[in-house]
Amino acid sequence: MLEILGNRSFRHLFMAQIVALLGTGLSTVALGLLAYDLSGGNASMVLGTVFALKMVAYVGIAPIAGAFANQVPRRTMLVALDCVRAAVACLLPFVAAPWQIFTLIFIMQAASAAFTPTFQATLPDILPNEKDYTRGLSLSRLAYDLESLITPSLAAFVLIFASYHALFYGTALGFIGSGLLIVSVALPKPAADEKRRSIYERTTRGIRIYLATPRLRGLLALCLVVAACGSMVLVNTVVLVQSVLKLDAVHVAYTLGAYGAGSMLTALALPRLLDQFRDRTVMLSGSVLMILPLLALMGLDRSGVFVWPMLLVAWFVVGCGYSAILTPSGRLLQRSSHQPDRPALYAAQFALSHACWLICYPLSGYLQTVFGMQMALGSLSLLGIAGLGLAFWHWPTAGQHDLFHVHSDLPEDHPHLKESPHDNGRGHSHVYIIDDMHTSWPRH
Repeated sequence: MLEILGNRSFRHLFMAQIVALLGTGLSTVALGLLAYDLSGGNASMVLGTVFALKMVAYVGIAPIAGAFANQVPRRTMLVALDCVRAAVACLLPFVAAPWQIFTLIFIMQAASAAFTPTFQATLPDILPNEKDYTRGLSLSRLAYDLESLITPSLAAFVLIFASYHALFYGTALGFIGSGLLIVSVALPKPAADEKRRSIYERTTRGIRIYLATPRLRGLLALCLVVAACGSMVLVNTVVLVQSVLKLDAVHVAYTLGAYGAGSMLTALALPRLLDQFRDRTVMLSGSVLMILPLLALMGLDRSGVFVWPMLLVAWFVVGCGYSAILTPSGRLLQRSSHQPDRPALYAAQFALSHACWLICYPLSGYLQTVFGMQMALGSLSLLGIAGLGLAFWHWPTAGQHDLFHVHSDLPEDHPHLKESPHDNGRGHSHVYIIDDMHTSWPRH
């Protein structure tokens, strides 16, 4: 898998991702300390508002940014967004009120909402071979998991010698380092769209392509599984460990580490698995891996035998399923779009998947707080099962390639029909992608 690091462009982009993720992780630790410094006992409310603003920025800004991603050179856009994020990080140590945190964080997350989909849409262009791209996706997933393990230790080391304000400057250095690494490589020029489109059409195009493609509707349903089961882990682990099991804070870190370890090991194994099994099989299996541990924990708690080692195993398995769903998703987006539409489609995935998290984060916390562990596990499991059922329904097992369809609106001598001729006049077969000539999926 590491042989793709021989590709200089990918190597520099991967390193840019790592340093930016480390910077983002430091800011997460620093924000918690800053919120407590400003608000004391109300810090949870401040942080809850910050995370909600993050999701709102992701859902609202990403499609708009995707609409303009092909209008400017990608390298210029990515470096400019890194500069915005670095500048905001440098301002955060000077805030004196919660509203200032909200404003600056919204600006930073709006820049991230424009940066991340554009960055993701660049990878298939520099790794055109699907096997290489799959390995690139696995390394990218691994970077996210490593960040969650490394950042707390790095933050603790910095806090030995400096105040938490220094963490924000570390965040800025991460974004600056990311920008310098991106400047050091030549990125593919965005493919020009031959058709002039209105701002509204460009903004909504990615979402329209996404929702018109069956396998991507299935992917969205699987994102609901990820959000439902993942929010149980990320929101309620501290409560399960400290309030239910009566363990101390260090066990919270170990428990979340089990979740990250499952995700990391699966990311390393996925390139070989995806060489042998179809994406649909791997991703649907991943959703089952996420749902079953929640149901098992509910049964164990009801039986009175809920203990910490079982929680570790459960979260490890959930982490395996999490990576099995999200890592191959980039391949589906690549196969479902032409190059000019790719940034808009990645932005649509970014926005729609985070809309699922925007629903599940508060729902998970509310269910655990008001009704307890049984209701939280049961309700989120049912939501995950619903997502799995929708994925089965929308993502067909066959008919993903070379679909026969009829162009009743085109003359029989149209150049498009001549590209893949068929005996049936205006009908022909080819790999089907939603675009201007193919605005809906064939029924048969």
